[in-house]
Amino acid sequence: MQKGKIGVTSENIFPIIKKFLYSDHEIFLREIVSNAVDATQKMAAVVSSGEYKNEWEDRTVRIALDKKKKTITISDHGIGMTAEEIDQYINQIAFSSAGDFLDKYKDNIEAIIGHFGLGFYSAFMVSEKVEILTKSYKEGSTAVRWSCDGSPEFTMEDAEKEQFGTDIILHIDKDNKEFLDESKINGLLNKYCKFLPVPIAFGKEQEWKDNKMVDTGKDKIINNTKPAWTKKPVDLKDEDYKDFYKELYPVHEDPLFHIHLNVDYPFNLTGILYFPKIKNNIEIQKNKIQLYSNQVFVTDSVEGIVPEFLTLLHGVIDSPDIPLNVSRSYLQSDSNVKKISSHISKKVADRLTEIFKEERKDFESKWDSLKLFIEYGMLSDEKFYDRAKKFALFKNVDAKYFTLEEYEKLIKENQTDKNKSLVYLYATDKEAQYSYIEAAKEKGYDVLLMDGQLDVHWVNQLEQKFESSRFVRVDSDVISKLIPKEDENTVNLSTEERNELVQVFNAVTPTSSHYLIEFEDLGENGKPMVITQSEFMRRMKDMGSMSGMNFYGDLPDSYNLVVNPSHPLVKTVLEDEKSILGETLKSIRDEKQPLNDEKAILEKEKSGKKDEEVSQEVKDKIEDLTKKINALSDKENETLKAYGKESKLAKQLVDLALLANNMLKGEDLNRFVARSIELIK
Repeated sequence: MQKGKIGVTSENIFPIIKKFLYSDHEIFLREIVSNAVDATQKMAAVVSSGEYKNEWEDRTVRIALDKKKKTITISDHGIGMTAEEIDQYINQIAFSSAGDFLDKYKDNIEAIIGHFGLGFYSAFMVSEKVEILTKSYKEGSTAVRWSCDGSPEFTMEDAEKEQFGTDIILHIDKDNKEFLDESKINGLLNKYCKFLPVPIAFGKEQEWKDNKMVDTGKDKIINNTKPAWTKKPVDLKDEDYKDFYKELYPVHEDPLFHIHLNVDYPFNLTGILYFPKIKNNIEIQKNKIQLYSNQVFVTDSVEGIVPEFLTLLHGVIDSPDIPLNVSRSYLQSDSNVKKISSHISKKVADRLTEIFKEERKDFESKWDSLKLFIEYGMLSDEKFYDRAKKFALFKNVDAKYFTLEEYEKLIKENQTDKNKSLVYLYATDKEAQYSYIEAAKEKGYDVLLMDGQLDVHWVNQLEQKFESSRFVRVDSDVISKLIPKEDENTVNLSTEERNELVQVFNAVTPTSSHYLIEFEDLGENGKPMVITQSEFMRRMKDMGSMSGMNFYGDLPDSYNLVVNPSHPLVKTVLEDEKSILGETLKSIRDEKQPLNDEKAILEKEKSGKKDEEVSQEVKDKIEDLTKKINALSDKENETLKAYGKESKLAKQLVDLALLANNMLKGEDLNRFVARSIELIK
């Protein structure tokens, strides 16, 4: 028997391994199974090279659980180790055998997973003792048993073992009893070992016999050794890609498209990315891309290697060239990562371009789900924007699709305003903004439907990219002002009439929001009133609410109530008001007129003088006149508001405008219906 100390520079190495080297204790199983796979693949290389002449058929790695003994055993029929090799590769921490082996068998070897040299020691995170029972494939080799209790001391002695290969026996400690549960081990194997390149067996296949499930004696293989991404695209059909997607995500709908990555220069990268069927939920769809290193699962947090916008995709990426930390748990910063990320972005854009050109109708039918990915990419990656602008689509309210270039040509002649600016009209809710859309169509304008989660941001980007162009929501102004073509119609109202209508209609607008009364001649056949909302303020509020920094959130919504003075009903309101309030208003104005005249004389006398040159008597007189004039103006306005509150027609016109915008609800809507019935009678 040999006794000795493991070759480490500090006796604190095991506490470091247990607590800090690996971010998650559960990866011990991944590391030990990966080592067993390495040993099996090494043996395959030896056989392939002709160095081993005998039969070798059993390439399965087996995991056995013994709850009574509190052990997990990982067994392989791989290359095995001699006592000298244990001393070199186990007792000398971090002296990995993978590098030496690759040099010797580089022409025959398949992928060697382990190249960090510390994977074996992850076993001590969960074990009070670890044993190795191993026998080298080399003729005349003696089996060796190695044992260590987690301290630097170990024992190593000759042992009995019939077949060559290695058994790793983990004696699970009291703090990690959860790993003695069969379902727990099943879950870990499914997570980390689902696609390892040699068969992994855990338990036995079962069948229903004599009213119960019984073992068949046949190994239960838990992994797919040749997943789709390891095959050549030419050898796969669409159904194969869909089947693999279901293997990855059993409860998801079929994906929209797939992209098969197969790169061997300047780095090795394989994988399959899928566009899933989603619309507006971003966050819940992230972390669906699985990162592998030679078919060993590493992580599903791939933000470092996959461009941010592509983290919305699903699928698998596998590369031995991605720099991982020593525990294979996370990505390290490296220039290669940026190159890989850039290449993936390019491959995705190339594939989408190809699909668009070859299957445009199919591409259009899937656009509503695709647009989230593509807009996200265009917003976050300048290079992707340049590639995607060829296949990014506009969809109008009639469900017709156009490329950005096609749409510009479509609207250029009719939707260029008098200042030579091209105006893109859009709606965000086809039903709620129906009347505005129809008004635009009557003018011969086309209206885009921009109802996606990222459309507000995308519109801002396109305005910066497009020359002499702007995007205007179809309900942000009256139709004649959305795309001004000529001088506006003159509104034939005196200053006093404007004020009268402002006060009357202000009295019956909802108090929950702020309404600015404006006047626009829309003609006798135009609507009596139209409610619009400033494009700038609405867009700022939308963007603020999306970013979580809603600076405008506490402000009440602000709208424009555009009154059409040419409409007969608006004229009726004005005429009725004059008829009822004419004498009262005349009396107030007659009282106010001499005060205004006197104030005007004093202001003229004051004009051109410095403040100290104006007598205090004049200053006091102007201040007194101002107070009296303001009081009379307030009296006039209150009189008009009181009339407005009693005017059923004024209230009906405002409510009609609100109703057209889907803004009349609850009790107000009920009152509107009752008033409508009364007015019809």
